[in-house]
Amino acid sequence: LLAENLNIPFYDGDDFHPAENKQKMQSGIPLNDEDRYPWLTSLNAVAKESVEQKGCVIACSALKESYRKILMHGVADLVHWFLLEGEFDHIKNRLQERQMHFMPALLLQSQFDTLEIPSYAMHISIDAEPADIVKSIINELEY
Repeated sequence: LLAENLNIPFYDGDDFHPAENKQKMQSGIPLNDEDRYPWLTSLNAVAKESVEQKGCVIACSALKESYRKILMHGVADLVHWFLLEGEFDHIKNRLQERQMHFMPALLLQSQFDTLEIPSYAMHISIDAEPADIVKSIINELEY
């Protein structure tokens, strides 16, 4: 919805996971830093390619600061971070409602355990309506 409003491409980070990562998650095994590295570098390549355009929106679980550094490599001055926050049970319920997705809700705790909250990101509650979330982000981008 944000990308649509900004008229720029949207990329779901999940689409860039190699098959091995998806199989590992489907088996209930959390990814480690080594598993995530090729995925993060792929997303960084997308970000770099998008500089030639008007930018893009990439949605992904950039859980650690080290992951965010990989994602920003070569484009750091152009990146804006937005953290969608929610209570564990609320997010777990949303994950359980998803169909045909490789990451089971049982891995959510490992993501919460790994998360290093970025102080520089705009924090937005997932309890807000999607249109209101988009409006808040656009207002922040226009500062």
